Amino acid sequence: MSTSANGSGTGDGPSSLTATRSTEVSKLDRVVIRFAGDSGDGMQLTGDRFTSEAAAFGNDLSTMPNFPAEIRAPQGTIPGVSSFQVHFADYDILTPGDRPDVLVAMNPAALKANQRDVPKGGTIILNTDEFTKRNLVKVGYENDPLDDDSLSSFQVHRVAMSTLTQGALAETGLGKKDAERCKNMFALGLLSWMYHRPTEGTERFLKEKFAKKPDIAEANILAFRAGWNYGETTESFATTFEVAPAKLNQGTYRQITGNTALAYGLIAAGQQSGLQILLGTYPITPASDILHELSKHKNYGIITFQAEDEIAGIGAALGASYGGALGVTSTSGPGVALKSEAVGLGVMTELPLVVVDVQRGGPSTGLPTKTEQADLLQAMFGRNGESPVPIVAPLSPADCFDAAMEATRIALKYRTPVLLLSDGAIANGSEPWLVPNVDDLPDLRVEFATEPNADDGSEEFWPYVRDPETLARAWAVPGTPGLQHRIGGLEKADRTGHISYDPDNHDKMVRLRQAKIDGIDVPDVVVDDPSGGKARVLALGWGSSYGPIGAACRRVRKLGMPIAQAHLRHLNPLPGNLGDILRSYDKVVVPEMNLGQLALLLRAKYLVDVHSHTKVAGLPFKAEELQDLFREIITSVTPEGVK
Repeated sequence: MSTSANGSGTGDGPSSLTATRSTEVSKLDRVVIRFAGDSGDGMQLTGDRFTSEAAAFGNDLSTMPNFPAEIRAPQGTIPGVSSFQVHFADYDILTPGDRPDVLVAMNPAALKANQRDVPKGGTIILNTDEFTKRNLVKVGYENDPLDDDSLSSFQVHRVAMSTLTQGALAETGLGKKDAERCKNMFALGLLSWMYHRPTEGTERFLKEKFAKKPDIAEANILAFRAGWNYGETTESFATTFEVAPAKLNQGTYRQITGNTALAYGLIAAGQQSGLQILLGTYPITPASDILHELSKHKNYGIITFQAEDEIAGIGAALGASYGGALGVTSTSGPGVALKSEAVGLGVMTELPLVVVDVQRGGPSTGLPTKTEQADLLQAMFGRNGESPVPIVAPLSPADCFDAAMEATRIALKYRTPVLLLSDGAIANGSEPWLVPNVDDLPDLRVEFATEPNADDGSEEFWPYVRDPETLARAWAVPGTPGLQHRIGGLEKADRTGHISYDPDNHDKMVRLRQAKIDGIDVPDVVVDDPSGGKARVLALGWGSSYGPIGAACRRVRKLGMPIAQAHLRHLNPLPGNLGDILRSYDKVVVPEMNLGQLALLLRAKYLVDVHSHTKVAGLPFKAEELQDLFREIITSVTPEGVK
């Protein structure tokens, strides 16, 4: 069934919309769409809804939200532009796309901020109602781009979204200002029609989201339908597009962001270990959603404590670990700096602790809503004294689940704080996640000390008696009869745990703590080289650089140029076979969103002169820029060319 062209149906109308006009249908294998407008225009919600429907349809996808740090940036200005990019395809993809095939610009600021990213021949859909003289002057347009030839190289569709939305809602009694707020749903409806997206899920979502405000729910649904019907009835859009479902591995999938996947990984880790999880944290962008998500799951033994500051947050988490739970704290780079002393306390007391750092642009407050990978050296060395900690980094939003499980495994097995380095691109981005079978999850159960362990004939409990294999110390729950013990930040005597200032003991304990971290069992790094060993160049990355590096390698290989790719999840300790792999290639290139931090570590440890390629723009790498880099390096290594 279909509603009327002006969207005058009601919220109790049909649950789906059906195309009736005959249009040319173009089949595509992939599309990149970017929604852009004021930070108050609902672009994040619009993009998220389109993404959800693409996921429900079965496409593979990857997204990149991009929004200002200010809660409400100046309206109509370039600093206030918020955008959401979604890349969906009928095959396995790795990135949210380099450039949008379609740009939906809700005002002149959105157009000016994003036009340069649209390739020639790309589609631009403009909300013409916002192209007023005042708005044009505000962003520095001397002439109206709707009237000059500055957009002549694009396919431009002019749509009076505000006017059409207000017309569709005229009979609802909603005020003009409130009605105009629904124009993002008009845009979503139009794009849903263009790309044959399902509509039932969005309408159901709107009813649930505004269940306590049925008039607002009805208005948004009407605007959504009006946008869909506009595409169906206007002659402006002669072609619609289809992107078939992707052929993914069999299983149950859901769309997931990195922060949500990380929260689910911590919940699963709690279930698999049998321990309560306490998240002691202080809200900070872009890590706050971890707190928001975990706070919903008290039924799984999750305790969330929003502390008064970063130091109190990690203090509570460390206290929970001392009490026999698993302490977790989440933050970003500035918070890690504040937590460093307590991380050192965790190293000295040898208690399990997971410290989640969702990296953002810095230094200081820096770029709160932009991404960066510049906390690696802080994670490695940002504490006083010899204070080693393991470091784990997820490679994608969905991988955050497994990374959280792995960080927990290491923390519990080796009795140590673990730094988990996510970043803004991973945290806010989304992709399909294959929901794991619970029976396949690792067993993370731990054994607490239950009886005295002193070997001097006494009935005492010595907290620093170690497992000979892992070097992890015994862990006793306070209050266990006969296992009274004391720990703290002062140096401990080996085995007994008594305070010790003895030089030889300090030397021994420092080396034991380092040996424990060095001995953590991490899997060997795996090299992807479809050429069967012909590649002489290795592209090595960590964290969210995985997608752009992988996409660039695919492009280079299609050009007949072999290149190998490897990716590091474990950054401390590094995989045991990494040195041999690095030395087996003529050139190793390491792209990072910092000024070469992993490259510095690799050069120091393995004496390999890696080629460092850096970017600190607050945005992820583009596959096209890495493709050009890889081609240049391969050509320099094989000047005779590759055949």
